Amino acid sequence: RLLRRAGVLRLVLLVVVVGGLFALIALTGPISEERVREPVDAAGAWAPVVFIFVSAALAVCFFPGPLLAGAAGFLFGTALGTPLAICAALLGASTSFMIARKFAHGSVDQLAGKRVHDLQAWIERRGFLAILYARLLPGMPFHAISYAAGLSRVKLWHFVLATAIASSPRAFAYVALGGSLSNLSRPEALIAIAVIIGMGLIGLGTVALDRKRGGLELPRLGRPNRESKKKVDAP
Repeated sequence: RLLRRAGVLRLVLLVVVVGGLFALIALTGPISEERVREPVDAAGAWAPVVFIFVSAALAVCFFPGPLLAGAAGFLFGTALGTPLAICAALLGASTSFMIARKFAHGSVDQLAGKRVHDLQAWIERRGFLAILYARLLPGMPFHAISYAAGLSRVKLWHFVLATAIASSPRAFAYVALGGSLSNLSRPEALIAIAVIIGMGLIGLGTVALDRKRGGLELPRLGRPNRESKKKVDAP
């Protein structure tokens, strides 16, 4: 019982910390590229380094990733903005992962039953692919996945590698769009739009193919059916 209470408290602490960070950003100014541009513009020659750390800090607070990448394109152009946006995204995602793991990783095991433990074991076995597919699928919340991965048994290097592979093309696309806001008919902007659409299709296709092969078959989390129950009860 004490372990369960400790697990609940750790989860509540994580929610309070993350919620406080989001409220800090939401209540102290508009959620726009200006939040990134102001400190970066004042940094002079250190602007690229400042951008990485400011952008990563904002990502931990659930600041929209496309706006951060778009700001990189606006400030530095596509060539320099793309690697800066990728570094910032990886740093922010890894920080979110480590915050969740530090505060509440053990609480999941303390509170979960056998079914969730089986699911945790499945995620641990397919850690890299689980994160890769979550990043590839369109519409998946980037920052929430980072925190959720920290609560699972996914290894940090699997998480970082999968995030880098799946997120880099989209980072380029949003950076290119950010640098082409004045003229979205530029070839660079059109390529960026094609990349965003293509990544979504690749994500859906890859997951569908793996599921067809049986690679995405989750452990059975529902109640055992009558036939399996009879087999267990049979002498």
